[in-house]
Amino acid sequence: MKSPEDLRQRLIQLWLKPGVRSKQLRNPASWPWELNIGKPPPRCFNTRISEVQRHVEAWRAVKVGKVEWSRVSYRNGADTILVPSKWCLRTPSEWVAATEDRPTIEEFEALGYLVEHVPKHFHTLLIQRRLLWKGKPSEEVLQAAVLASQLTPGCAKGQPLRLLSGYGVDTKFFERNELLLRKFLDVLFEGEASEQSLCGFLDAYDETNHWVLVVPLEDGLLPFKRQRVTTSELAQVELPGCRLLVVENEKSYHQLLDVPGTVAVLGCGLDLAWLDSPKHREKAVAYWGDMDTWGLRMLARARVKHGKVTSMLMSKALFDEYKRGSAVRELVRAQDTAPPGLTASESELFCHLVKSSKGRLEQEFIPRQLVHKALQAWVSSSSNP
Repeated sequence: MKSPEDLRQRLIQLWLKPGVRSKQLRNPASWPWELNIGKPPPRCFNTRISEVQRHVEAWRAVKVGKVEWSRVSYRNGADTILVPSKWCLRTPSEWVAATEDRPTIEEFEALGYLVEHVPKHFHTLLIQRRLLWKGKPSEEVLQAAVLASQLTPGCAKGQPLRLLSGYGVDTKFFERNELLLRKFLDVLFEGEASEQSLCGFLDAYDETNHWVLVVPLEDGLLPFKRQRVTTSELAQVELPGCRLLVVENEKSYHQLLDVPGTVAVLGCGLDLAWLDSPKHREKAVAYWGDMDTWGLRMLARARVKHGKVTSMLMSKALFDEYKRGSAVRELVRAQDTAPPGLTASESELFCHLVKSSKGRLEQEFIPRQLVHKALQAWVSSSSNP
């Protein structure tokens, strides 16, 4: 049999579980919530009657929710005994009140205030990820929600985040709330902010550094097989070889093959300002990304930064050839019109993707042998301009 204190502690622990918290706060069908108290075993009634009496009195003193009682008869009892069997909580407020735990009550009150004042599409995030806002002033969390709703891909235009103006926040706001802002933007843009990093997504100068994967595609070109490097370092270091292959997704590493004089940089997202460095000006550069509006936006940005970039495996013909069974709907587009920096055929592909019900084809669905063929063709053309 469980005492009121036993179940209070259990309710506190359940509040800390994201799945339980989300189910109970977002699903009206979860209420009422019945918690089994359990019945005193016969040995308690036979040998520890005072313990049973204290148990019954403790539950009679409970004022939150509804305690259900059952009549139970025991071998040595002259009559049936009324004992508590279930604790029925009817609302989230009763759940939290039943804990009698001040931190839990304060969290619930803070969460209620936030949910009341932020757009509905942020509710699930705030309910499931309590550590995102725990300990922060509620008004700052609301301000972050408002700011996230105003931000758009590439809106920083190369400035550091702290220098963004016109949003009504102080220069340290982005630094204090980077994770919260990124998660709000993930809700709005299907995870793109975390995929690219906040700075990459907003096209902001990254003062804290964005790590990418550098892979030499020729043995001995670099003293490592793979290495994580910051994009700020890439802007300052002249890489060996005569070619740079920029690849949108790190997961496409295994589709590459060894080619001479080439270094691949994977996972940059929109953080491509390093291509503007004089250290890479003489390199032949190719870009390979997903065939969706985000991938083409990144291609355009790479070309604007470097000047001359060859697109690889990003054509309308290729999309049409492999879209069957592999293309999916692009839930959030980078933009609706083709960005500056695309060629006429690339702009045609962009418009085609915008109009398509399934306008997203990820790199991994391009056959490996086709990737190898495209790499070899690019190496051949860049070796003989």
